[in-house]
Amino acid sequence: MSVCAVIMAGGTGSRLWPMSRAGYPKQLLPLLESTTMLQSTFLRLADLPIESSITVCGEEHRFFVAEQLRGINVQSTIVLEPEGRNTAPTIALAALEKEAEDPVLLVLAADHVVQNHQAFSDAVVAALPLAESGRLVTFGIVPTEPQTGYGYIERGDEIGRGYRVNGFKEKPSLTLAQDYLDSGDYYWNSGMFMFKASRYLAELQTHRPDIVSACRAAMQSKGRDLDFLRVGSSAFAQCPSESIDYAIMEQTNDAVVVPMDAGWSDIGSWSSLSDLSPKDGDGNTVIGDAKLLGSENSYVRSEDKLVAAIGVNDLVIVSTKDAVLVASKHAAQDVKQITQSLMNETRSEWLFHREVYRPWGKYDTVDAGERYQVKRITVNPGAKLSVQLHHHRAEHWVVVSGSAKVTNGDETFLLSENESTYIPIGVTHALENPGKIPLELIEVQSGSYLGEDDIVRIADNYGRS
Repeated sequence: MSVCAVIMAGGTGSRLWPMSRAGYPKQLLPLLESTTMLQSTFLRLADLPIESSITVCGEEHRFFVAEQLRGINVQSTIVLEPEGRNTAPTIALAALEKEAEDPVLLVLAADHVVQNHQAFSDAVVAALPLAESGRLVTFGIVPTEPQTGYGYIERGDEIGRGYRVNGFKEKPSLTLAQDYLDSGDYYWNSGMFMFKASRYLAELQTHRPDIVSACRAAMQSKGRDLDFLRVGSSAFAQCPSESIDYAIMEQTNDAVVVPMDAGWSDIGSWSSLSDLSPKDGDGNTVIGDAKLLGSENSYVRSEDKLVAAIGVNDLVIVSTKDAVLVASKHAAQDVKQITQSLMNETRSEWLFHREVYRPWGKYDTVDAGERYQVKRITVNPGAKLSVQLHHHRAEHWVVVSGSAKVTNGDETFLLSENESTYIPIGVTHALENPGKIPLELIEVQSGSYLGEDDIVRIADNYGRS
């Protein structure tokens, strides 16, 4: 029987702010390895009998996901969720897409760390016969400590190379977590699953037919958009939001847990990332340009500037281009409250970095003031910005490196290094990189309003409105 990997790549990872933000979340970041968490998820499948894959992500992340998969030469069907509806509907979309073939689905989150790939593969292979026989498998992480941040799975009688699930337990108190650890009958709930597509849909039809109905309607109105599979937004909006644990795994009589001892973590906070990171003799993790003096057990990460820390202990210090986080390791999980506050105040730092990625490249807002803004723009080889105009701003472009093909009103021409052009308010324009190296240019905007919503797109290679 064939196996299809289903990679859930949604979510915002708000507890890892300011690195992870809603517009560019943790699954797209290289937090522990040179590859991003999404890429690492696919790479650990290399030794498994995976014949196809589906990646489910949000509309706003689609180009980042596609580019990262191309970067590791992975072919995957990318299904776009119009909005987040938790894991039960996400998996339903993938199961419906594969309903005719009815493979075994290996369901994984794109933002987990697995340090021991062989142990991971062994657990998946052990689970395959159970899934093929119609069981709904969840992978239980062998606990190493009385962890209060995870839910637990209680095992029952042995079945194959797994155990019947006796029950799912909510995040426990420390005392209860210690009891779970001492008993040897409990595992951490990993959020990884394996089952046949037909079995999942059948169980969902039994326990949550409303989810099946909404997802079927959404898939019936699906359509191709470039490299993406876009499901019907109005139908999917009617789908209830529910996790697979509540919708299926806690209801079914066929749940089985297969133990996995593979150095797993869901990287739920800066503290958990610190625990997994290499440390010096004082227990510090230092990433980027940082100097520590008389400091212990701290995690210091700088993306763009020198950070100096003197006499600090058990701190998390993270510096990006537009934000600095300083937190006690013991309170690092509360970062989410900061992002919620930023959202409530309609500040952009919860959503975007100063350096913003686009399907054609990226831009960095170097400076901004009243009636002006300066950006450094990078356009990937062969990429093109939309044909557009602005009602409230004019723009000056100066090429720093590479070659630019510019449309400015009725003219189209090439610009090389140190050459420039001026685009008045209301003039249709476009920018393209016809070369083989990245195009770098400085854009100076001036006008009464400089917001990103003052863009009237006339034509776009990426299907944006």
